Amino acid sequence: MIRNMDEAINRIHKDFPIVDAHFDLLYDVVRQRQLGRSKVIETDYLPGFKEGGVNIVVSSLYIDEIFIPEMALRRALDQISALYEEVDESRDKIMLCRNYKEIEVAIKEDKLGILLSFEGIEPLYNDLNLLRIFYELGVRIVGLTWSRRNYAADGCHFNMVKEGKKGGLTSFGVELIEMAEDLGMFIDVSHLNDEGFWDVLEVSKKTIIASHSNCRKLVPVMRNLTDEQIKAIALKNGVIGINIANKFVADNDNMANTKALVDHIDYIVNLVGIKHVGFGFDFCDELRKYELPKIVNSKRESYDILKGHKEIKEITKELIKRGYKEEDINMIFGENFLRVYRAVL
Repeated sequence: MIRNMDEAINRIHKDFPIVDAHFDLLYDVVRQRQLGRSKVIETDYLPGFKEGGVNIVVSSLYIDEIFIPEMALRRALDQISALYEEVDESRDKIMLCRNYKEIEVAIKEDKLGILLSFEGIEPLYNDLNLLRIFYELGVRIVGLTWSRRNYAADGCHFNMVKEGKKGGLTSFGVELIEMAEDLGMFIDVSHLNDEGFWDVLEVSKKTIIASHSNCRKLVPVMRNLTDEQIKAIALKNGVIGINIANKFVADNDNMANTKALVDHIDYIVNLVGIKHVGFGFDFCDELRKYELPKIVNSKRESYDILKGHKEIKEITKELIKRGYKEEDINMIFGENFLRVYRAVL
């Protein structure tokens, strides 16, 4: 039985495309390159991607608080430049994907395909003219906010904070969505507050995604989605990427494990169907070395319940135990997000 399980898992990871719809990859790569290193993705990340069977990764452009506002644009461009240099150095192993044809090439040639997304539009300031520049550089997904307020909208905080009245989309945010969709980009609602989420649903004309969010019914934190939000994303033919952060997976750390993570997959499948769930792991443990010392307003430390992409097979094992068929696993692992990319890109 164990041998058959291992054989099934290895076959799935070999034969099915796997998409990670959210990873702060360049957040680390740009820093390592500034220390004089090269081939960072090939050396530090590709072995884990290969072991986990990951084919496509969406690398977000996340900007630290210390760079906002004055250096947000420069920091984002530094990250993109780092990616271009990495591709030049490892051209036989990684590639930037700007359209669906290039995604197909990456999968066919067994290269790591990397898409670019905003995680907060701080690099644009309030200048819509910059959006076209980022599109030309390869950015295709627009996460409007991180967990803070910017010119487009309000983000949702990880923990309770003192703040004034929350807002939804600003007029700039509305124009940004319209321009982004006209260019051929699409919107990611992870990190938006509830008010902004529903504004996006009114403004957006295309498929939307939540790249790295779980179910609020299971874990009642603002970063997770309500049943109504999950249904709204499904009605837009969108996909929700399951997040492996302990605080979004379970109410307490004793329960924050692979089983609890798959509970979120089950919940979405039962609520809206198998076509609307995927992976947006948001692995952060290796990136916490860059965090500034601070007083955290939380009794729980943040950590990833899986230790890197190499452990994705633990999810596969749990899905098989719960009776998911291989064609269903294929949809969760990659085909659902690939459907969105195919339709929009």
